[in-house]
Amino acid sequence: MGGRDPIGYHAVNLLLHIAAVLLFWAAMRRLIPERAAWIAAAVFAVHPFQAEPVNYVFARSTTLATLFCLAALLTWARGHRWWAVPWFGLALLAKEECVAFPALLLLIEIGRSRKRDALRSTWKSAVPPVLSMFALAAAVGLRVLSATSRISGSGAGANAGISWSSYALAQGIVVLRYLRMLVLPLGFTVDPYIAAPPVWMGVLAWLSVGLMAIAAALLAWRGQRAALWFLTGLILLLPSSSILPAADLAADRRLYLPMIGFAAAAGLLIERFPPAVAVAVVAFLAFLSAIRTETWRTEASLWEDAAAQAPLKVRPKIQLARAVGPERGLEILEQARALAPRDPRVPAEEGRIYLAAGRPDQALMAFGRALALEPRNADAYNNRGVALLALNQKQAAQQDFERALTIDLCQFDARVNLLRLGVAVPPAHDCRFSPEQSKLLEVR
Repeated sequence: MGGRDPIGYHAVNLLLHIAAVLLFWAAMRRLIPERAAWIAAAVFAVHPFQAEPVNYVFARSTTLATLFCLAALLTWARGHRWWAVPWFGLALLAKEECVAFPALLLLIEIGRSRKRDALRSTWKSAVPPVLSMFALAAAVGLRVLSATSRISGSGAGANAGISWSSYALAQGIVVLRYLRMLVLPLGFTVDPYIAAPPVWMGVLAWLSVGLMAIAAALLAWRGQRAALWFLTGLILLLPSSSILPAADLAADRRLYLPMIGFAAAAGLLIERFPPAVAVAVVAFLAFLSAIRTETWRTEASLWEDAAAQAPLKVRPKIQLARAVGPERGLEILEQARALAPRDPRVPAEEGRIYLAAGRPDQALMAFGRALALEPRNADAYNNRGVALLALNQKQAAQQDFERALTIDLCQFDARVNLLRLGVAVPPAHDCRFSPEQSKLLEVR
């Protein structure tokens, strides 16, 4: 319905966020004091961690998963525990990272039972639905492991481009970064630079996180509700920041769901101060979120900010080169090449810029460099074929398109380019094309 006009997509994301805030507030009113619930909802609404999942249309799955988890939390808080199970099932269908959510419900019951001295009777009614949710989470977890191992380029699991152990070590540093940004909300970026730490540093970081979790658990057992909710935030963060590798070591949008716990903890802590403190904190967070939203307004501003925040990272420079004019783009790619002379993405992007600028001869050389660095890349063969076609070398272009399909039978652009040349292409029964792509292939 939205087509290429972004306003509809952003309106839907904003409405989903507002709905999540209202559900969070309604649930918190039943779980923590009224004033703390208001503060927690305000923090959940405007903390800069929430800016990325709301502004980034692709992150809608995270927003949806959190929305359904909050629906489950509200029904649980109202005493309709089994109704929380289907809501959690919908959350899993939106985003698998919410698999730890049942642990939050279990911790809530532990806190309630400890206070009411009725642990055994409460658990009899709470454990069966929680176990049902964990069963759903386990099934989804197995599916994720299977899918990520089979789907090339998934950017997760076996196809993340990083080993399980290296990812786990880096996540200790990442979790500490998230916690620092919760309290000191600065340094937000769409593409943070996280260097692979030495083993001792990764282990030390996880020891620090573990000690914080143990301290929070002990304080929660002594009746400190803020510590209990902080612990739930840590638990909700673990599925995306533990052992299942992802191509992005860190992403600010991953805090959207854990903010359920962290915002509740903040509400309980800030409640102890005069109301002016809460107003000042929320106003400051809203101001920072407005700045982040302004950064997301254009591709150029977004990637300019990311490149400035991570000057040693190549990807922000490549993305920025796409968002600016050709001359400046080539200058930025020159900087990227100096950082990573053997990264095939850099010459591939140079080739695209040269093609768009009507310089196919230079594009041909750039795509040739990309192929020399990554000989088994179907996209690179297709791109070089386009450059050859622009130079009217149809036979050589056809050979490159055919090589691209030899490597990846589902390379859509190569299939279209061959059909434009009047060359028959092999069937693509196992390929997943969008309806628009399938229609274009049928027309050709």
